[in-house]
Amino acid sequence: MAGIVPGPVAPEAVRRDTGGMIAMLFLAAAAAGAPLFARASEDLWGIAPCELCLWQRTPYWVAAALALAAALLPRARRPLAGLAILAVLVSGAIAGFHIGVEQGWWPSPLPGCQAPRSAGGASVDDLMRSLNAAPSKPCDAPTYLIPGLPVSMAAMNLLYALGLSALAAIWIRRGARR
Repeated sequence: MAGIVPGPVAPEAVRRDTGGMIAMLFLAAAAAGAPLFARASEDLWGIAPCELCLWQRTPYWVAAALALAAALLPRARRPLAGLAILAVLVSGAIAGFHIGVEQGWWPSPLPGCQAPRSAGGASVDDLMRSLNAAPSKPCDAPTYLIPGLPVSMAAMNLLYALGLSALAAIWIRRGARR
């Protein structure tokens, strides 16, 4: 019967598990923070997103969900964290593509990324309907958040995604060594 009752848990194992859980909670918060900040920039500063901007947000929500699952499921932490990092890198890849569109290196394949064209001879009713339509921002028009700093929001997202994924990878490797 002595083998049935579990013995005390080693303090080092508890610390390691708690550290991994905290790291994954931080990754979840940092991943969710990116699209929340983008949305806040729309509401607070009136910055209109383009279609590629919106595409960059979804991978962050996926990463946040995976990191949260990794925090709650210690046995699956490493693979889930790896998938969360991959999701962050997907957002970074979309941002890199977006930078190319902004710089004119290649056109965007998305029809929503084209600037709206004024139809000559449109009726007054057509013009009134177009005023009520959701604002459309072309993807090749960079949005600069900080005046005087020539870094677009897409470039900021690429840097953020690379930094966050590198930091998360370091956390995972450190946790694996312990």
